Amino acid sequence: MTTSARTPQSQLSHDRFCTEIVAQADLLRAHIDGADLSVTVPTCPDWTLRQLVEHVGRAHRWAEAMVRTRASEQLDENDLPDSAPADDDPATLATWFGDGARRLADTLRAAGPDTACWSWAWQQDSGFWARRMTHETVIHRADAALAAKAEYDVAPEIAADAIDEWLRIVRYVQDVDARDGAQELKAGGRTLHLHATDTAPESAAEWLIELGDEGIVWRREHGKADVALRGPMTDLLLAFYRRRSLDDGGVEVLGDRALLDFWLERATFG
Repeated sequence: MTTSARTPQSQLSHDRFCTEIVAQADLLRAHIDGADLSVTVPTCPDWTLRQLVEHVGRAHRWAEAMVRTRASEQLDENDLPDSAPADDDPATLATWFGDGARRLADTLRAAGPDTACWSWAWQQDSGFWARRMTHETVIHRADAALAAKAEYDVAPEIAADAIDEWLRIVRYVQDVDARDGAQELKAGGRTLHLHATDTAPESAAEWLIELGDEGIVWRREHGKADVALRGPMTDLLLAFYRRRSLDDGGVEVLGDRALLDFWLERATFG
């Protein structure tokens, strides 16, 4: 496999990401409408639903400040004003959360995709934060939906881009952190295949991933692999992000299940 992990860029526009941050935030707000904020989030068991919403809301405000101030170094999240409301009313928390998402989207639109600012990753600009905060919200919305027992679905092009970004994050961690478990994914060229079963052919919602000795590489195409994970796009996304069990019937595993488990245990973030 010759495709570099360093070259693929998102096929989605900066404006689409800005729009999606607000749209996903509004959907997450709907998940907590009337919910018990003290319930434990099953996919983030160290957090209550309230703590999950606060986490994402603070991330929005942190990224917004990074872009707005053109920060050249990491800002301390604890120094940001506008902390979450202290009362237990879901509506009050939802309003606070939505305000932060809209402020972030407005700042990102004003900056455009190429404004230089600090990030923790391979791309030091506002475009990085637009994409990262979109998928931060998409995935944590799944956590909120699971905690609130709400329906969850994602547009296929957003879900596909979340998988692309996740692969890029894993490769970045392999490149910069010799202590991280992702180093074990340098596994002699073994391969995984992801296949969304409910998307149009032109969406190319398939991934062939090689666990190369220098780090993972991938390309969007069909191909034979040591293990394949198949299912509807949203279910595929949730399984690949460890938000859904491989055994709950939403996805199908073909081939070396142990290799897929090996990946899921080591492809982590934070």
